[in-house]
Amino acid sequence: MTVLIKALQLLLALSLLVFIHELGHFVFARLFKIRVNKFYLFFDWKFALWRYKPKKSDTEYGIGWIPLGGYCQIDGMVDESLATDGLESDPKPWEFRSKPIWQRFLVMIGGVLFNVILAMLIYGGIAYTWGTDRMPMEVIGDNLQYSSVGHQMGLKDGDLPLSVDGKELKYFEGSIIQTIANGKQLTVLRDGEQVELTVPRDLIPAIIGSDSAFFMLDVPARVDSVIAGSEGELAGFRPGDLVLAVNGEETKGLSKVIPAIHALRGDSILVTVDRGGALETIKTYTDEESGIGIAFTSPANLFPSEHQSYNFITAIPAGISEAYKQLFSYADQLKYVATPQGASSLGGLGSIGNLFPSSFDWHVFWNMTAFLSIILAVMNLLPIPGLDGGHIIFLIYEAIVRRPPSLKWQTRIQTAGMILLLILILYANIADIFRFLL
Repeated sequence: MTVLIKALQLLLALSLLVFIHELGHFVFARLFKIRVNKFYLFFDWKFALWRYKPKKSDTEYGIGWIPLGGYCQIDGMVDESLATDGLESDPKPWEFRSKPIWQRFLVMIGGVLFNVILAMLIYGGIAYTWGTDRMPMEVIGDNLQYSSVGHQMGLKDGDLPLSVDGKELKYFEGSIIQTIANGKQLTVLRDGEQVELTVPRDLIPAIIGSDSAFFMLDVPARVDSVIAGSEGELAGFRPGDLVLAVNGEETKGLSKVIPAIHALRGDSILVTVDRGGALETIKTYTDEESGIGIAFTSPANLFPSEHQSYNFITAIPAGISEAYKQLFSYADQLKYVATPQGASSLGGLGSIGNLFPSSFDWHVFWNMTAFLSIILAVMNLLPIPGLDGGHIIFLIYEAIVRRPPSLKWQTRIQTAGMILLLILILYANIADIFRFLL
């Protein structure tokens, strides 16, 4: 059931994102009176689940049966279908290739633009509906526990990061690791004194290669909720249980409990809990996919945070700001993909699906959808033939040399790009399978 819930959330999010992306291409194409032959959600290889072509319309709309994306087939361009019928003749007024470069550029960038706008709207909607909660750095105190990578750079458990290159780290948030990695000097508070540490240039690759979190808040491992029908519910876990030991080994805080449970997935374990002052030993099985099926009390509920509410007007700039921050943060992370550690961490649909929670939560769902919209926008800008960025490279080439690449070369380059993309997709999804099996 857990896998099904995650899969349905992934399918719903990707369907929305692909539709909006292709809509961006479609809107700009029709704005410049370029004929669009097909507009499809999902791929319709051999047949479609649904198709419709309005009277006096050149566009066929439909839903394919392969839920791995979608496409907008624009007349007069070499796209992912590699169809070249009619492209040897002179350009027709309604074809993509007959339009000025600036118009074709907007058509190609339209999908990316619409994905970014969607992320802004979703983040704005989240701010309006739920507001934002941010944890001030000072409330963390000495509760941070560091991984071996952190210890190697000189950090000690209990160190509180204060600033990077003199710039204050005001809030404890997800971007803090990247902020530290992009800096040169980290200032921490240790036993009441400020200590300066040099940030290694390869910090992010080292963190990725270690396969463990850079730091973790060492808060009490208190059960917040138990998933219905999970191994945890069957074993008898209850909200409020405080985990003290796993298989007889004392575990103080989440920094020890979570790795201990993760290491024993696929096996039976004994968990000692404090239940209202009385010790209980619970025998349970850790599922490979969902673990025990319990959620621990979030640090956000244990440490005071600053809540900010937004009205309809103030939510708009808040959404734009959050989308801007996520966009440049993710773009900055792409430079690590080319490293051996980054390549080994590539994930496919399984990894993306695991980003969603085991039970449906609208707040989490929309946060993940907005983030995936940013990922889709950035990835499509990569200068790889078959992606929007590859088409933009063709346009830049044409603007410089004053003529487009030959049809033969466009087809060859596009084919090579599609092969490369297929290899990357296969690699990422096969890597997911190996992670699951191991």
